[in-house]
Amino acid sequence: MRAEPWLTARPIAHRGLHDLAGGVIENSISAAQAAIAGGFAIECDVQLSADEEALVFHDFTLDRLTGETGRVDARKAAELSGIGLTGSGDKIPTLTGFLAAIGGKTPLVIEIKSRFDGDLRLAKRTAEIVAGRKDRPIVLKSFDPVVVAALRELAPGFARGIVAMSAYDAYRDYDPLSAAQKHALANLLHFGESQPDFVSWKVADLPTAAPFLCRKALGLPLMTWTVRTQEDRARAAEHADQMVFEGFRP
Repeated sequence: MRAEPWLTARPIAHRGLHDLAGGVIENSISAAQAAIAGGFAIECDVQLSADEEALVFHDFTLDRLTGETGRVDARKAAELSGIGLTGSGDKIPTLTGFLAAIGGKTPLVIEIKSRFDGDLRLAKRTAEIVAGRKDRPIVLKSFDPVVVAALRELAPGFARGIVAMSAYDAYRDYDPLSAAQKHALANLLHFGESQPDFVSWKVADLPTAAPFLCRKALGLPLMTWTVRTQEDRARAAEHADQMVFEGFRP
């Protein structure tokens, strides 16, 4: 399906409008509420718990953002949702709780995290949760084209996006992938299978052929991440339809 115009109508706060110094932590309900108050859309990440619930959290481990250690998927949802986010009064939210707090007040872009191992449990659970909210401005995206392709059947009625960049070697998460796989990701060679409705590309890598052609030849909306500087902002304005930003207020 075609992505709705609201997807790129306003700047998208990366993991919510977070402010570490102010005690507002990324992917928290407080960060979401701050984005709503500022008139911004929201991007958030989801991870899977041991009992296959979707939690709003970016990292695969708890170490960076909480006082706990270890893998997120080693803990059950009830335990995870009781863990505080360091430096704030917030706890890790479930996706269900996060959506309830937002209440459809602003567009939401949900990024489904993946280890590129063919595991679709998180995609399935996310699709189940959003299924009853087709009246709300929600889209789904992932770096993993297998996930994006699966969402066509798992979440009909929701636009699906691919997140990508031009070089993957600098990121540890992609170390298990072969050079050929990285090349395919960087050039959207999976396009026939994934058939995304929109594209989200790393701002430092713009302009480049794959997202340019998606935007200009196919008419797919192009957002760009993560915009943090005036230089990034100028590049986003020239080469994309909207920015995913953090560290300032547009």
